[in-house]
Amino acid sequence: MACRIPHSSFLFLGTQKRPNEGNRIFPHSSTSSGTNILKWESLPRRISKQKRCFIPLRHRKIAKAVSVSVAPSSADNAEYRQQLCQDYGFRQIGEPLPDNVTLRDITETLPKKVFEIDDAKALKSVLISATSYALGIFMIAKAPWYLLPLAWAWTGTAVTGFFVIGHDCAHKSFSKNKLVEDIIGTLAFLPLIYPYEPWRFKHDKHHAKTNMLGEDTAWLPIGREEFDSSPVFRKAIIYAYGPFRPWMSIAHWLKCHFDLKTFRPNEVNRVKISLTAVFAFMAIGWPLIIYQTGILGWVKFWLMPWLGYHFWMSTFTMVHHTAPHIPYKSSDEWNAAQAQLNGTVHCDYPSWIEILCHDINVHIPHHISPRIPSYNLRAAHQSLQENWGKYMNEATWNWRLMKTILTVCHVYNKEKNYIAFDEIAPEDSQPITFLKKLMPDYA
Repeated sequence: MACRIPHSSFLFLGTQKRPNEGNRIFPHSSTSSGTNILKWESLPRRISKQKRCFIPLRHRKIAKAVSVSVAPSSADNAEYRQQLCQDYGFRQIGEPLPDNVTLRDITETLPKKVFEIDDAKALKSVLISATSYALGIFMIAKAPWYLLPLAWAWTGTAVTGFFVIGHDCAHKSFSKNKLVEDIIGTLAFLPLIYPYEPWRFKHDKHHAKTNMLGEDTAWLPIGREEFDSSPVFRKAIIYAYGPFRPWMSIAHWLKCHFDLKTFRPNEVNRVKISLTAVFAFMAIGWPLIIYQTGILGWVKFWLMPWLGYHFWMSTFTMVHHTAPHIPYKSSDEWNAAQAQLNGTVHCDYPSWIEILCHDINVHIPHHISPRIPSYNLRAAHQSLQENWGKYMNEATWNWRLMKTILTVCHVYNKEKNYIAFDEIAPEDSQPITFLKKLMPDYA
């Protein structure tokens, strides 16, 4: 069984040799069960240029890692996590949450006021999104061609705010009037061509089974058998989980929300209502845009902001739950509290993005309880930091974080969590090699 560094104390014997990115600690057949051989070329992380803690005793090609059956000191554990922070682009990587902590234990520490629905604050969210979207359309109409990318970026981010409003409505955390919630949620999703009820049903499963292997509906790692199933599929998935990953929510949108066969019988009628609304918007709204502005106007005013929205949709959901140290677990090993607290990432973005997207990236409290409205997420996050802060993963959006996700977090592996495509199929992984060379490495 693989021995993980954070969970044991080790005596390292060997030279100070810089390891390559790679695999894990392998048990040596000639040793006892408490002794493992750690090959430098397969160590699963890079070592920074900071001072090493290894003591060079003699020249060897391998290092011996002796597992000691005592808990490591908190200083050693913190040092290891800090190294992972530097490697992966995180500000903090949380300690493992004890197995006996339940999701209810965490929820009960939150102040009751963070669950309170305030219709005035909800209306303010609508006004922010409507005003910022209108401003974006005005910018697109007036901007010279060389400023259009900035106008599209603003408008795509503004329309992401509509998604967050519909998201809160789906969780019944937006308004005290549930019929109003369903109406606003449906309308908020229409500019995105997103059917509200199908998305709600699928998203509820994501919260119920976050980071559960084979069950979560968001960004599951690729299975090894699936990856090896077809050369054509292999090349396609390398592009999909590599350079095209910031727009792969489009594939998720098409695959998961329009097929009535994927919904339970008691869900189908509500799904049909949402699909009717979406198709009506397409049948009326798109021709009106084309009639007024032409096909290029449709691209300019609708398609490009829509692609901007999907960039944020893909990026936000990737960052929320994807990192080399965050495991996906089978149902028999899965723990709800660990998945929601340890397996979710709080990420800070530039303030204008946070405002337009209604703090959706203050995401850990949302997974502790989806009943918390978006306008109360910051207060809930502060409470979690005070009571559970050492277990939380936190980052500021940066190049190294994105580079790690796009170039490392690919194929599922139980011991390592992820294996990168270029470790398994280097001959097909030119897109990953390209990203490693292209993307900056600073955090």
